[in-house]
Amino acid sequence: MKLIKNGEFVEDRFVTVGDDDALPDGPAIVSLERWQAERETLRARNSPIGVKLQSGQEPDAIAGDLDHIDVVALDFPSYRNGRAYSYARLLRERHGFKGEIRAVGNVLRDQFQYMIRCGFDALEVADNITPEIFAENAGVFSLFYQPAADGKKTVLSLRQRLAARAQEKASA
Repeated sequence: MKLIKNGEFVEDRFVTVGDDDALPDGPAIVSLERWQAERETLRARNSPIGVKLQSGQEPDAIAGDLDHIDVVALDFPSYRNGRAYSYARLLRERHGFKGEIRAVGNVLRDQFQYMIRCGFDALEVADNITPEIFAENAGVFSLFYQPAADGKKTVLSLRQRLAARAQEKASA
């Protein structure tokens, strides 16, 4: 798998480890169950740590620990399960998480832009994804009706700004 972070292909520094696997010396991503069982030990590490949430595991389970977590990996088990979109928005907007939110699992190219809009800044993608394919699919739409975690202005706000500008010109 390749990793795209903030629109660029990058080397993945993190290793995802199983619940019974030894932790590497460097950055690691562990399951929610392992985080809960070994929280104090993991928080005391000198290496960055991430937590992977499965589809049914809500971010509230780690909300109090987000200051100690560098990456939250949200699993897309299938294209029909979109809970991770909501979880990414909750992490960004409700919990104010500033770290990396990573999409893992069934990450499809036609969903890149939606994932980014919801707050994902890293995507694990299939090996056949190229920078050109990513750019083409991440920039399909330039205007949006719904507000999202990416902070892009909506069509309504654009209309309001244009109307205010026209009003100012008419008043001058």
